[in-house]
Amino acid sequence: MEFFIDPRRCIGCQACVQACGECDTHKGQSMIQLDYLDRPNSTQTTPVVCMHCDSPTCAEVCPADAIKKTADGVVQTARKPRCIACNNCVIACPFGVPKMNTGMNLMMKCDMCYDRTSVGKKPMCASVCPSQALFFGTRDEIEKLRPRSRPLNSFQFGNQTITTKVNMMVPEDSPVAQIDVTGAIHEPTAPQDAANDPLMTNLRLD
Repeated sequence: MEFFIDPRRCIGCQACVQACGECDTHKGQSMIQLDYLDRPNSTQTTPVVCMHCDSPTCAEVCPADAIKKTADGVVQTARKPRCIACNNCVIACPFGVPKMNTGMNLMMKCDMCYDRTSVGKKPMCASVCPSQALFFGTRDEIEKLRPRSRPLNSFQFGNQTITTKVNMMVPEDSPVAQIDVTGAIHEPTAPQDAANDPLMTNLRLD
């Protein structure tokens, strides 16, 4: 059984977010979030879950060895007795997944509902997704359901190639996209025109 994410099918209903918070291992905290792809121009959202890297950067930079990976490839939330809340994992993750719970001094993230998936059940998020943007099943099943898409689990960050347990669905004929995530660092800041910002319309600055 594998986990597949299809951003194009997300309808932004937040069902996954609510269901995740009900997972017994999360103590009422939701470990999934919805991100807007291009908020100024579109309401399209995509679910963001841990990609469960084959060589997890979060675990590699943890000085307390608090982040463990199971034998079947699931990268788990930091272990409370060992986590020192240093935020190394939060900064290092290329997918921006780990979140620091400052109230608990603990890094928490998606662990693919390990209490469920380890016994063959679907993760909470995939079990409630009405559009199947989050799908948990076999590769044969997803190929039959999405004949015009293909699963992708290899991502390039600079000179580093990261392979993951979670698959991202992309169009079958889409070329490999190369995005320089550090290229914008040296670009000048875009000018901000408050007059055209609806959030600034009724704000008094005097």
